[in-house]
Amino acid sequence: MTRVKAVHFGGGNIGRGFIGLLLSQAGYRVVFVDVNSRLVEELNRRGQYTVELADASAERLQVDGVSAIDGNDREQVAQAVAEADLVTTAVGVNVLPHIAGSIAQGIARRLPGAAAEAGGPADVLPIIACENAIGASTRLKELVGEQLPPALLEEALRHTAFPDAAVDRIVPVQQHDDDPLKVVVEPFYEWVVDRSALPAGVPEIAGVHYVDRLQPYIERKLFTVNTGHCVAAYHGYLRGCKTIQEALAHPAVYAEVVGALEETSAALRGLYGFDRAQHEAYIRRILDRFRNPFLSDDVVRVGRSPIRKISPNDRLIRPALAAQSFGAATPFLANAVAAALLFDYPEDTEAAELQRSLRERGVSATVRHYAGVSEDDSLHGLIVSGYEALKREVNAR
Repeated sequence: MTRVKAVHFGGGNIGRGFIGLLLSQAGYRVVFVDVNSRLVEELNRRGQYTVELADASAERLQVDGVSAIDGNDREQVAQAVAEADLVTTAVGVNVLPHIAGSIAQGIARRLPGAAAEAGGPADVLPIIACENAIGASTRLKELVGEQLPPALLEEALRHTAFPDAAVDRIVPVQQHDDDPLKVVVEPFYEWVVDRSALPAGVPEIAGVHYVDRLQPYIERKLFTVNTGHCVAAYHGYLRGCKTIQEALAHPAVYAEVVGALEETSAALRGLYGFDRAQHEAYIRRILDRFRNPFLSDDVVRVGRSPIRKISPNDRLIRPALAAQSFGAATPFLANAVAAALLFDYPEDTEAAELQRSLRERGVSATVRHYAGVSEDDSLHGLIVSGYEALKREVNAR
């Protein structure tokens, strides 16, 4: 049986260890697009790579029939998109603007008139942005639309679909000198796609969970997995922990994480009516994943980009405000934002920018500017007081 073609933007650990693996297992021939020339060369030379599960079994899964394209070769990338049955991304939301042009060019080539001339497909192309952000596919759709000529836009949208998705699998930063393509991932994964954004007849991907209402799943994951992860990272960093596993073994950090997830639970139950017992079981499973002894995830990796993480609609501020609207107190989420402000890791540009703002504007103005929380909101005072208290603790060590 001929395998259908998927073009995946992002050949890094998440791309290979999560999306590429699942697509290959679902019967797709995966073509990676990446700007890392060594990675592209190795994928093309070998045509396969290994994924190892981070558990006692250490099961090794071989992904065959893969190839790669240099992302800087926009002509070749566009042609691959024009010939694809599916396009996915795992590049980070900040990179989406840089790939939108090539995707738009590929879409233009596959429209009915152009496809007839080239002998290519003219049916609906699903394009799924598998990013840790709300509405990533919708954002990519906007970016692609901006790159298309106005005369083609309406027709292009009839022949594409951009369903939003929620993705969850812990894939830490890693390096394998003996095998640069090998990647180690946790056994658990979840990939949820908004079925309502897909026209009837579009084939479903085996291993993907399709739902008619995606927002609850996106925010359950974002406000549990991503919130818990960054709370552990920021508090662990302040206590000198190097890994998330080390941070979760620290009683004070563990208490901060559990407290924050109890607060996000109040938000999620209020917003979407999640069953309390079922959600508590979900939290316990997440904590077990964080403590997986077969994974080692650096706190500085998880804590990077603190400006994005304390922004109004992300994993700390939005659930805090939602929980407050349902009458719940949020001291732990406020303390997590305070810890993020103390993430003084100079190699991260966002962390460095926050430190400059704290020096030049002060903590109150920094909270207002980056978190969007005004002095009139009780959350603002909690963050500021938490920041001052944590700063005293750090200075006293």
